[in-house]
Amino acid sequence: MRRTMSHSSVSPWRKHLEEEGYPVCLRNRQEKFGSGSRSDLSFGKALGDGGQRRQGVLSSRSSLPRPDLPSSRGPSGRGSRSGAGQPKIVRGTRPPRGRADPGAPPAGVRPRSPPFSPVSQLRGPICRVGAVVPGTRAQSRTGRNQDCPGQGDGFIKAIGPADAIQKLFSEETFEERIDCSGKCILPGLVDAHTHPVWAGERVHEFAMKLAGATYMDIHQAGGGINFTVEHTRQASEEELFGSLRGRLQSMVRAGTTLAECKSGYGLDLQTELKMLRVIERARRQLPIGISATYCGAHSVPKGKTAVEAADEIINSHLPKLMELGASGEIHVDNIDVFCEKGVFDLNSTRRILQSGKEMGLQINFHGDELHPMKAAELGAELGALAVSHLEEASDEGIAAMATARCSAILLPTTAYMLRLKQPRARKMLDEGVIVALGSDFNPNAYCFSMPVVMHLACVNMRMSMPEALAAATINAAYALGKSHTHGSLEVGKQGDLIVINAARWEHLIYQFGGHHELIEYVVAKGKVIYKNERSERK
Repeated sequence: MRRTMSHSSVSPWRKHLEEEGYPVCLRNRQEKFGSGSRSDLSFGKALGDGGQRRQGVLSSRSSLPRPDLPSSRGPSGRGSRSGAGQPKIVRGTRPPRGRADPGAPPAGVRPRSPPFSPVSQLRGPICRVGAVVPGTRAQSRTGRNQDCPGQGDGFIKAIGPADAIQKLFSEETFEERIDCSGKCILPGLVDAHTHPVWAGERVHEFAMKLAGATYMDIHQAGGGINFTVEHTRQASEEELFGSLRGRLQSMVRAGTTLAECKSGYGLDLQTELKMLRVIERARRQLPIGISATYCGAHSVPKGKTAVEAADEIINSHLPKLMELGASGEIHVDNIDVFCEKGVFDLNSTRRILQSGKEMGLQINFHGDELHPMKAAELGAELGALAVSHLEEASDEGIAAMATARCSAILLPTTAYMLRLKQPRARKMLDEGVIVALGSDFNPNAYCFSMPVVMHLACVNMRMSMPEALAAATINAAYALGKSHTHGSLEVGKQGDLIVINAARWEHLIYQFGGHHELIEYVVAKGKVIYKNERSERK
């Protein structure tokens, strides 16, 4: 017999489940998400259209997260369960605190209301369908032209009930159709913090850390960043590009469709530019989306003080970046500094970030990781788009970030591997900070997988699964200034998505390390960029 309980008699974890929109009773659940009837994902060139690009349709009866997830939340962040009404796009007048607005304007224009989750936009038990547009215009078999949103390729054309979408595209033919029955379709994952360009393995340092050495112990002994800098300086651009390509491919197989990529293992102008050219080549040649970050202030070069290094960056590095950006040789989105005791102090950090901001770069920097540096307060003061790490952020800093709409990029893999205390994700969410997630992939934290990052965020930082998914999609896109084009499945946004072989989206987080079997397709800009052959053979 099933019993219901009032909040006064229910345990905290049950109350949390109910508030997140999950059933209070977890046993003998009768409802089944998804009908199991045919649904599909179509894209590519139309048959018989002379090779002209065509828009495509993605659909799945169980394509989007559970129908009973909250659709909109008030200032308290408490959600209400949706009913079983007709499907619709739900746009709350006040999205919940701590979630980035999928329709946020480009960087530099702050959203006026707190954000909401990509998993809470669509609800209801029946089929969702989105049309992915690989071409700027499409032509049906009748010869009718159809305008597509935006000037580029691969944008989402429509989202709605299956019958409406099927009627809209009834005269269309497609090159390929993928059956997504009983599966989930989610936004492509966004990795908001990575260091993927480097040479020189540091597996030996892992053994040192297991023996008790701290991050700064290794750094001061000439290891850590300094070890990688020496090897990266010696590597050719071709060698660096080859390793970067392999790492980005691994990220794609784990569901990432947009990744932030930093320089920072050169420290001198020549090597930093070499790394940025490698990142630019990847941006142009590889299907994964890239947000490029100049991180020449990742460490203080040997023989220099922090003040001297800051002077060189401001007077030499940044003017050269501006020159190469104007010529189109490289494209840099963000500027980063490692604000830390024994590295760049608060004043040097402020000078570098302010100079980058004046040349049009988005501020997105390391702060409050090992020691309280008041980096969170600095990020709010400078109008930073994001601050990463924040294990040692103060209450005042968290409040300032919430007020300034400065996102917090939390890196649970780093805290886990370095045995640091976890960032206070719950405090940040309760205060209204936009919490994003990143893998922090680097020689010190070797993790490609955003599903693993989400799992660690839930277990170690006490985030809920919807919060973790939001942090790895729309909020991470916001942290990179791209929430207006990436991070959620909405009309007019880029067609980045993943298809997982599970009837419930939570399996992507729940199955720790299981993403290799779960993820069947990864789509970016409306094109399949990864197809899991192993999953198909089952």
